[in-house]
Amino acid sequence: MFRRSLLLSLLMPYAVDAEVRLPAIFGSHMVVQRGAELPVWGWAAPNEEVTVQFDNHRATTKADAEGRWRVKLPALEFDRESHKLTVRGSNTIELTDILIGDVWLGSGQSNMEWPLRATQNGAAAVAAADHPRIRLFHVPKVQAKEPAEDLKAEWKVCTPTTVAQFSAVLYYFGRRLEKELDVPIGLINSSWGGSPIEPWTITRNSSGAMYNGMIAPLIPFPIAGVIWYQGETNVMQRNGMKYRDKMEDLISGWRRAWDKNFPFYFVQIAPWQPKDRSRGYAEGELPALWEAQAAALKIPGTGMVVTTDLVDNIEDIHPQNKLDVGNRLALWALAKTYDRRNLVYSGPLYKSMSVEGDKIRLHFAHVGSGLASRDGKPLTEFEIAGDDDQFVAADAVIEGDTVVVSSPTVKQPTQVRFGWRTTANPNFMNKEGLPASPFRTKGWRGGTGE
Repeated sequence: MFRRSLLLSLLMPYAVDAEVRLPAIFGSHMVVQRGAELPVWGWAAPNEEVTVQFDNHRATTKADAEGRWRVKLPALEFDRESHKLTVRGSNTIELTDILIGDVWLGSGQSNMEWPLRATQNGAAAVAAADHPRIRLFHVPKVQAKEPAEDLKAEWKVCTPTTVAQFSAVLYYFGRRLEKELDVPIGLINSSWGGSPIEPWTITRNSSGAMYNGMIAPLIPFPIAGVIWYQGETNVMQRNGMKYRDKMEDLISGWRRAWDKNFPFYFVQIAPWQPKDRSRGYAEGELPALWEAQAAALKIPGTGMVVTTDLVDNIEDIHPQNKLDVGNRLALWALAKTYDRRNLVYSGPLYKSMSVEGDKIRLHFAHVGSGLASRDGKPLTEFEIAGDDDQFVAADAVIEGDTVVVSSPTVKQPTQVRFGWRTTANPNFMNKEGLPASPFRTKGWRGGTGE
């Protein structure tokens, strides 16, 4: 009899002395997504009746033969109240201090993982981070062979103590949204330094180990969208334009898993080259990935932040200014997700060119209130060439909403490139202070996200 009971408990872990249980993504202090139906799920004894109540909304179900249960509550609308969620079965779970607002997921590698305390002006930012309407959920680093059902983490109110080790980019992004929208913001950080894109990806035939361990347990908890900061490792793997397709796999896979076409805003990685060139990017690989990231803008519902102007040390792969990265991601969200129509949310992105004698005129999206030089000096990092592909430094002059590029040594120009090197530090931007993305005109595949 003992051996039979033990076997049953191994096959049905909740069949013996089972208690109703929720996954970790549900907890006191959480934010639940406004305007979206709320699925609530968990485990109990097989066939046990479970009742879930959120304010006046109630749903009852029975656990299946394996002890799993799930209900769906109607869409919840934003208010300024603190709420309670109660789950009753053989035992009772009561979650308190729940807010209704927007939930955003941040993922990627070390530049997303980078903690607030270790950034530019980090100590002051941490000390000032008393934001009771911002809630933080930090996913631990776990890889799994199959999609996991749960993880070990908990929601925390944003304070100087809880935010110090939290993602700086995600925190600054959420802080800007909370201020601009005046709603509670839930932030889920699921990132891993040094990770390539592949283990985060789920396709129709397979799923990566980081997706399995760090994303799957969150699904289908409703989210407003995703921000993503990754790519450095894939440059070293010389992915080039293949990275664009990997981005599409990632984005479409996550949207399919959540069954929602949520917005996906990402960061174009910064220039970087250490003293030891053998440890850096191979020649041409970084610009190739920049183009792949710009090409990912053609995927619906995406946006891209440019960071060429935020590098304080070209030998550091982790730019310390995470404030502007988070704010620029927030601009995309405010403009695209929250319909702030008059907001300039991107720097100039290349659209087209025309040859005018010995000059080339360039046209851009996201001109804003006008084109400008960041330091008031002549525009830098423009090069021009003819059919021989021999590029030389070029003169670049702003004329209205265009830039005219030329060189006395190139009489029959056919192409231009901009910021097309690992250590680029261009000064071309719009008057809103948002920098232009590197580009080349020949065979360019980038989008504009308009």
